[in-house]
Amino acid sequence: MAKKPPRKPQKAAARKPSPKTPAAASGRAVSPVLLALAGVIAVFVVALGARFIIGRDAPETESVVEREAPVIAPASPIKAPPHKVAEAPPPPPPVRGAEPAPAPVPAPPPQVTEALAPVPVPAPPPPPAMTPKPVVAMLPPPVAPLEPPKVAPGSPLWKKNALPFRAPPGKPAIAIVIDDMGVDRKRSNRAVSLPAPLTLAWLPYAHELPAQARAARAAGHELMLHLPMEPSGSADPGPQALRVSLDKGEILRRTKAALDSFDGYVGVNNHMGSRFTADSAAMAPVLGEIARRGLLWLDSRTTAKSAGLTLAREFQMPFAGRDIFLDNEMTVSAVRGQLAKTEQVARRQGYAIAIGHPHDATIDALASWMPEVQKRGFVLVPVSAVVRAHHTGG
Repeated sequence: MAKKPPRKPQKAAARKPSPKTPAAASGRAVSPVLLALAGVIAVFVVALGARFIIGRDAPETESVVEREAPVIAPASPIKAPPHKVAEAPPPPPPVRGAEPAPAPVPAPPPQVTEALAPVPVPAPPPPPAMTPKPVVAMLPPPVAPLEPPKVAPGSPLWKKNALPFRAPPGKPAIAIVIDDMGVDRKRSNRAVSLPAPLTLAWLPYAHELPAQARAARAAGHELMLHLPMEPSGSADPGPQALRVSLDKGEILRRTKAALDSFDGYVGVNNHMGSRFTADSAAMAPVLGEIARRGLLWLDSRTTAKSAGLTLAREFQMPFAGRDIFLDNEMTVSAVRGQLAKTEQVARRQGYAIAIGHPHDATIDALASWMPEVQKRGFVLVPVSAVVRAHHTGG
């Protein structure tokens, strides 16, 4: 029996690839390289894009925060400065062949809210134009006087200029007159500062007399002209004083000049004048001019021989006479003693007129006495109220 030939090994047949086997083998060999290359390219592109976005947007974010911070800052006496956002450093350049880190995401700008406490920063000094001017301390305005009473047409000047006042019935009235006003400005101002109503008699040669008199009237006091006249002794009554040696024309000229030195006063009283007021012929043209202007006459009674009251009656003009001198002795205790005598006169005849001067002792005594005397039932009045009630004369 014939022997069968032995089978050839089939390793060679097993190695023979099929028609698709080479392609598949080739795909498995090339795919990792292509994928790695594609990944590197994609990462490189993403890194470039992230760097472009971060480098372009970061400055704009900072400027927006700086512009908007003053708008949303909390309203407070001291404004906190806006918070600046630190600029993020640029990412490192990508390395070829290495796997890049994920692209950094830009952090949003910090939000400033009202909950943040304001940073105590000293306020900048205001510009010179906005600095307020210093306020100068000012004295309180004077108390405006009461509205004057209605005066009938053609009424005399003393009634038009009189301080509006009506004394309550049944109370003794006291009028305080302060002579020699206007020359000693400091003490005259102290007298004006006393409670109204006082009657203040101003010397015609006082400096800035109209302004001083207006201020006193605005403070609620009544005004008079204190007319200088010749005394019996050697005392100097002041410039342009009336003297018995002058002729009638010069006496009248000096009288008119003094009467024109200011206005708003109710009448005239004599400064010194113990010699002049005793001379009826010298006094006649003076009182005649005072009466012609519709003013009242207050005789200071510097002498018992004064012709002033007698002439005032003859001219049928309003008048009154002094009852008490307050400060022949210039001490507070002496003035208070004279004020006590003034109260006695007022109780006896219903009124009293006391004359003093702007001395410190007189002003101090009056300042403490004026509130007390009213508590004792007296009423302080201007001279015009006494004249109206007791010596109308015209």
